[in-house]
Amino acid sequence: ILICHALSGDHHCAGVHSMDERKQGWWNFMVGPGKPIDTTKYFVICSNVLGGCQGSTGPGSINPETGKRYNLDFPKLTVRDMVKAQSLLIDHLGIDRLHAVIGGSMGGMQTLQWAIDFPERVGRYIALASGARHTAQAIAFNDTGRQAIISDPNWKQGNYEPESGPAEGLAVARMMAHITYLSDIGMETKFGRKRRSQSSREHFDVEFEVESYLRYQGQSFVTRFDPNTYLYLTKALDRFDLYGDDKSLDSTLAAVTAPGLIVGFTSDWLYPPQGNREIAEALLRLGKDATYAELAMDFGHDSFLVRAPKLYELMRAFLSR
Repeated sequence: ILICHALSGDHHCAGVHSMDERKQGWWNFMVGPGKPIDTTKYFVICSNVLGGCQGSTGPGSINPETGKRYNLDFPKLTVRDMVKAQSLLIDHLGIDRLHAVIGGSMGGMQTLQWAIDFPERVGRYIALASGARHTAQAIAFNDTGRQAIISDPNWKQGNYEPESGPAEGLAVARMMAHITYLSDIGMETKFGRKRRSQSSREHFDVEFEVESYLRYQGQSFVTRFDPNTYLYLTKALDRFDLYGDDKSLDSTLAAVTAPGLIVGFTSDWLYPPQGNREIAEALLRLGKDATYAELAMDFGHDSFLVRAPKLYELMRAFLSR
């Protein structure tokens, strides 16, 4: 099984790296012995995407032609490029056909691209909280984040040193994006208007708990993510469009042969349920084997990243059918 990660994820989807690093993978509750993606039955592969900053070649990698970091000399990037790189990894591992390809959000886009570009190599696929293309609103949110990075004086046209890059711009971009991953009801339930126990004398310092949470998300992201990578990956997401030049979703999905499970979440306003549903409807119009499930959860776009028995049941059943 190949797992494709989302924008802020990486290859570490489950388990721990070592006794020194005890942080669990981003899908640890989903992948492992006896879990929905059961590693006593399946061999699981998850690689950092092309363009990423946790192992695969990206803007922060050394360009062998110059001996310096690629920075903005890194080529334009698409989701299709990410999938092509993954296919080369699968070739290298000597695997002809995958039992399943699975992913959520940007990972769901990669999953759909796998089913389109390599139909003979995909046994089945599961795309969660995804869509055929970004809405104008999603593109607007991404560009706002990119402008926060580009406007930071430390960005230096992408030629910053790793230890002194546009940290403030990246933190704001992450805060902005993180708001879109949540839902109104989820944020209200978790934070409401709760205030910090100690109020600051500064007019614009942290006053509410939700402010503290978002600032923590922004600062912690800076320690593990490259700003140029963020620019490249968000632009790749905005360019993703299964409608294609002829504006026909059906013609793009005609290449799919594997059975698919498409999952939307009711509170996801970044990749709304109808965007997931339209993919399944197009597949069914084409006579393809497709299933659509819509789960009522309050965690917004991040619903696929939280523990949910109904999602567990769906995953187990589809993988073993």
